[in-house]
Amino acid sequence: MSRPVFIAGVGVISAIGNTTAQNLLSLERAETGIAAIKYLDTEHRDEFPVGEVKLNNEELAELSGFKPGTSRTAMLSLIAAKEALTDAGISNFAGLRSGFISANTVGGMDKTEDFFREFLPDNTKGFLQKVINHECGAVTNLVADKLGIRHYVSTISTACSSSANAIMYGARLIKNNMLDVVIAGGTDALTRFTLNGFNTLMILDKQPCQPFDANRRGLNLGEGAGYVVLVSERIALSIKKEMYCTLTGFHNANDAYHQTASSSEGTGSLLAMKGALQKAGLQPSDINYINLHGTGTQNNDSSEGAAINTLFAGHSPKMSSTKAFTGHTLGASGGIEAVFSALAVQRGLTYPNLRFETPMEGLPLTPETHFSKQPGLKQVLSNSFGFGGNCSSLIFSKL
Repeated sequence: MSRPVFIAGVGVISAIGNTTAQNLLSLERAETGIAAIKYLDTEHRDEFPVGEVKLNNEELAELSGFKPGTSRTAMLSLIAAKEALTDAGISNFAGLRSGFISANTVGGMDKTEDFFREFLPDNTKGFLQKVINHECGAVTNLVADKLGIRHYVSTISTACSSSANAIMYGARLIKNNMLDVVIAGGTDALTRFTLNGFNTLMILDKQPCQPFDANRRGLNLGEGAGYVVLVSERIALSIKKEMYCTLTGFHNANDAYHQTASSSEGTGSLLAMKGALQKAGLQPSDINYINLHGTGTQNNDSSEGAAINTLFAGHSPKMSSTKAFTGHTLGASGGIEAVFSALAVQRGLTYPNLRFETPMEGLPLTPETHFSKQPGLKQVLSNSFGFGGNCSSLIFSKL
């Protein structure tokens, strides 16, 4: 028997808000978080706009409850995860089989960068305490300890599909009756390493990005965290609040094409979407809205667009990329966009694809350009595609 998985709570912090309510308001008002670099200490400060969370590390420490000097990645994670858990309203959390499945790609690299800036010129300098939580799993453990979760804790790092895979994994743990409650999603902070790496790949936009536009120039990096609280049917019935939706479909695939590029046909993207539909028992015509991976790069958007055009055979549903608001938050993107997707299903919303002007040549796809309410919206597909061809799709369904 297939056990349903419910979304009981959501939490998000991004460039467009420090809470779910603030994020939703920015989406409704079409207010982007893409701006000049303010907090990241980089020589590219005046060159590339980014989607920074609008708080410095001291303010994040105060808001999260972590000590000053903690990795920004961990602080963002705890803020969003705590909001999701509070939103879920689970009163007897300690007595449940609980898990924390969190994704990230940079770990505590922000603190490591600070250490080596002092250490390399003079190896008698530098505070080693800064590097002890460098690796990705350490960030997850720090947050799990603060949340009081010790039954099952795991970290996933599969590039930009990381937190979608975390949610998928959490759902499987519930479906197989291994856990009752899972906080799943991801987090990532901006680092110099990330900015420099994407600059080396020559896929950063020096202007606010234009996902799925024929004249797109590249992506804007962002940071943030997003989590959903997944619960079994038994727990959903015991909570005195309405669930957001159910997670009915999910699938991970790999096109095995290139380390940093997708195939022109969108093989991995197509397999991920088809697999999620099959899992949910749905047809392409059942999908009402797609939260696109939509990074704004030449390769991603044409590849994802080709896969959508193939799967939906020229009759595509409404779609948009919310990365024009938040920037590409890497390991956090699937979690942040899962929150947006759950809200879309629950409230019947579609979000605008900011700065879209011209459809891509050869692809009859026109993203939404205005925030709208769609009473008949029942199924939302959310795509998260990562380097190495690691492609994941999630389907959120109305109750």
